[in-house]
Amino acid sequence: MEQPEIKVGFVQTKSIMTKSNGPLGGYSVNPYVGCPHACKYCYASFMKRFTGHTEDWGTFMDVKEWPAITNPQKYAGQKVIVGTVTDGYNPLEEKFGKTRLLLEQLKDSGADILICTKSDLVLRDMDLLTEINKRNRLTVSWSVNTLDENFKNDMDAAVSIERRLAAMKQVYDAGIRTVCFISPVFPGITDIEAIFERAKDQCDLV
Repeated sequence: MEQPEIKVGFVQTKSIMTKSNGPLGGYSVNPYVGCPHACKYCYASFMKRFTGHTEDWGTFMDVKEWPAITNPQKYAGQKVIVGTVTDGYNPLEEKFGKTRLLLEQLKDSGADILICTKSDLVLRDMDLLTEINKRNRLTVSWSVNTLDENFKNDMDAAVSIERRLAAMKQVYDAGIRTVCFISPVFPGITDIEAIFERAKDQCDLV
């Protein structure tokens, strides 16, 4: 799947931290609205109805502007999930740097931070992630639902599976907790055992 042409906008928000109603509780944090990975199976496409966008999901992205988090310690011990309805390390993060800004603001929070991604751009921030990992519980999770690159290319415009797994290994080797998230599972297509064997020596949890 080719990277779609992305319409970029900017939105102001009162706070970047959203109280989560999910099973893990804590806070859900999304530095962007929309996601250029354009995954065909994306559960987050329902968000379009709240954005005012009429474009196809995967063809727009709004960059959030928010007041600085001045009291990060209020999130100490709380679960903070980055990227619940967008990938904070989508390709445009390289230009706008909103996820890095968010992590800089949370680095002394003492929060339990989980980053969910399909990208290897996370490697750009290894300096910051290493610093955060010394003061907080940090986990980086990569979505892997196939080892077949052709099938992956038909499903999403994110980086290759091999690039995701290579990034996972580098982060794991740096002593940061990593997760291989097998989702979604395509019946008869997703080889869970093969993915497990490929990832088991470079992640803490599958």
